[in-house]
Amino acid sequence: MSGGVDSSVAAGLLKEQGAEVVGCFMRLGSPGESLDELMPYDSAGVSCDPTKVKIGHQGCCSINDAADARHVAAELDVPLYVCNFKKDFGRIIDYFVDEYAKGRTPNPCVRCNDWLKFGKLHDYAKQIGADFVASGHYARIDRGGSVPILRRGRDLNKDQSYVLFGAPRSRLAEMVLPIGEYETKAEIRAIGQRLGLPVFDKPDSQEICFVPDNDYAGLVERKRPELSVEGRIVDRDGEQVGTHAGQHKFTIGQRRGVGVAFGRPIYVIDKRPETNEVVVGEARDLLASACTVREPNWLVDPPADGSWRAVLAQHRYNSQATPARVRVVADAADPGDGGPSGRGGAFEVVFDAPERAVTPGQAVVLYDAADPTLVLGGGWIASVSR
Repeated sequence: MSGGVDSSVAAGLLKEQGAEVVGCFMRLGSPGESLDELMPYDSAGVSCDPTKVKIGHQGCCSINDAADARHVAAELDVPLYVCNFKKDFGRIIDYFVDEYAKGRTPNPCVRCNDWLKFGKLHDYAKQIGADFVASGHYARIDRGGSVPILRRGRDLNKDQSYVLFGAPRSRLAEMVLPIGEYETKAEIRAIGQRLGLPVFDKPDSQEICFVPDNDYAGLVERKRPELSVEGRIVDRDGEQVGTHAGQHKFTIGQRRGVGVAFGRPIYVIDKRPETNEVVVGEARDLLASACTVREPNWLVDPPADGSWRAVLAQHRYNSQATPARVRVVADAADPGDGGPSGRGGAFEVVFDAPERAVTPGQAVVLYDAADPTLVLGGGWIASVSR
């Protein structure tokens, strides 16, 4: 229970269905947090102190969100435990900083789902004897076949299956996603209002929880001050056209704030962390025909023997899934290097039509071409063919 309307309504729906519900708020150590004063921990690292503060909005898992979750739990008459994952969350921040240092663009929310919500939280559920872990994600677990499968939420505008692809296949049987069957967010808010939940009209969180001011470059520099070094901005031919204050300040596809003017639109098309160079070019230079993906997580059986499978591939959270082909390939990473997840293996995605700004460090998620709501799996983009 994050203190938002989605997880709050999920808890309310389960309570109405007769489930025994235990609320869990993940304490991650967000900036400005003073949760220790409001909800002191016992030796097990959990608390359900009834202290109240004003409902507000500060981003996912903030101190205000903890208070909102407590209010909702009180309204639903369910216990609320605060799980102290602050130490584990440091791994997310380290990953975030390391990816920018390597010239990639990370997605910490997906990693948080993989490592904490469907990792540590499931472990905690087992400790308290819970059979399932429910969350307020807009996606669905289909239990109609011999094994559970993950599907898109019915509200395609809110679908969050992209951020769930990394959940281990074995976890699907333990996952419950109560709001994924609803068609619109308005329905969810109406249910929240009917249940008397004080967060029914709370705005959605948009920012990264540990970067509430959206100054991600500042966070990276505080962790890795050696990255703030002047470097060259070059064109595709290697000719210098300007300077910058650190490649970590740029993302692939960026147009504004590049720092050079050509009299026509110019975009960041590549970053070279080994030389601290930023490469700029035109819009057509951003088009990619294929990408190699590592750390695969398959939620169905993968294509065998290097055979191609028709899929829909989504390479950004806010992009559309587009027609492509995928095949499993040999992993060219160093032996034993499964990336931050520890998973080895790789696959190749070839897009039917060139895709714009396919970016190393982002996740690519695969859906079945014949059944577009079915999530096949995904992985992390390692390299791009432009």
